[in-house]
Order: sequence, then structure tokens, then C-alpha cells
Amino acid sequence: MSDNKTVVITGANRGIGLELARHYAAEGCDVIGVCREASAELEEVAARIIDGVDVTTDNGIQKLTEGLKGQSIDLLINNAGLLQDEKLGSIDFDSIRAQMEINAYAPLRVAEALVSQIPSGGKIANITSRMGSIADNDSGGRYGYRASKAALNAFGKSLAIDLKPRGIAVAQLHPGYVQTRMVNFGGLITPEESAKGLAARIENLTLENTGSFWHSNGEELPW
Repeated sequence: MSDNKTVVITGANRGIGLELARHYAAEGCDVIGVCREASAELEEVAARIIDGVDVTTDNGIQKLTEGLKGQSIDLLINNAGLLQDEKLGSIDFDSIRAQMEINAYAPLRVAEALVSQIPSGGKIANITSRMGSIADNDSGGRYGYRASKAALNAFGKSLAIDLKPRGIAVAQLHPGYVQTRMVNFGGLITPEESAKGLAARIENLTLENTGSFWHSNGEELPW
């Protein structure tokens, strides 16, 4: 992505979101980091930070839209997420609801709130997970995370179809098993490696392949 492009990233204060912010800032883009609580690391790279934003609430979305009023957005990355675990026999439905709000509903809220500010040629990248793939589920469990990411994939596919006539492409992207706090740093690849792969997929996103579900390594994933 070339200079002077504006990239908006949710959950940008740490982990994959922070590495994406670093990547696009290094490319000369104006990065606007959206988060509940800013970090010193994000402050070093972001052109602007909109913090205190809870993307699961009406007030949070209002604060976001007010902070971005009049701002053209070339790339929107819905990255904020929550991973929790539920096991059959002791399922916590409040946990499932929380994951649905953050992982599925919030990206749709953000996309709907900001889409009028994305010009033709703009892109939306939803950071999802291969755990949202029904075909790929061979280990069970993780009811809330799997369901919320599957819902995000469904939302993203519909967004891709609805926004194609407006020249906006949408991708669902699995970052890989990344060494972040979300997984107690037990992943297989670094956030830097993940961000590089995700950025490559975003760069290759077009109206021809809009709506696809990709691994950061370039593999197309099954629904």
C-alpha cells in the first residue's frame, strides 16, 4: 500500500494489531489505531489514536465515528478479538455471548458505521480464524470462538457481495497460530511474520477475489 493511504486498525494497541500498525506505518501510510486503551508501542507508530473505544457498544461506535468524521479510509482492518474456552458439560453462555459481540457483531458494526467513508478501491480486512471453518473443525470444543468466527466469515461474505458494486473488496484472513497474549505466547509464528503475511494477502485482494477466506500464508481456507 502506497504513501498517504489511511489505514484504520481496531485492537491496534498490542499483538497482531500493533504489528499491522508498524507494518503500514513503515510503508508510509497514515495509521489510525483504535483501541480501548492506548499503548506506548502504538503511540510510536500511529499517526493518530482513538482510544477509549469499546466496539461492542453503541457509545463506542459513536465515539469512533466522531473521531473519524470526514476522514477517508483506504483500508479498514477489523482486528479486535476475544478467545475463551468452553467445554461441553460446563458451557458458559455469557462467555459465548461476549465472543459473539467482540468477534462477530463488532466488526459488522464498525464496517457499517464507516463504509460510507471508504472510497471505491478501498478494502476491508476482517481478521478471523480457521477455527471459524466448519469443514476444518476436527477437534471440537471452543464453542464460542468457533461460532463467533464462523459468524464473522458469514458477515464478511455478505459484505463482500453488497460492497462489490461500490468498488470495495472484503477479505476474511486467518493470521496463523501467532505468539500473542491471546494464546499465552504459545504460537508457531511471530506477530511480525503474521503481519507480513496478512499485508501480502491484503495487497493481493481485488474485486475478483473479494469475499474469500485466506490463511496469512496464502492458502485458501474451506468454509
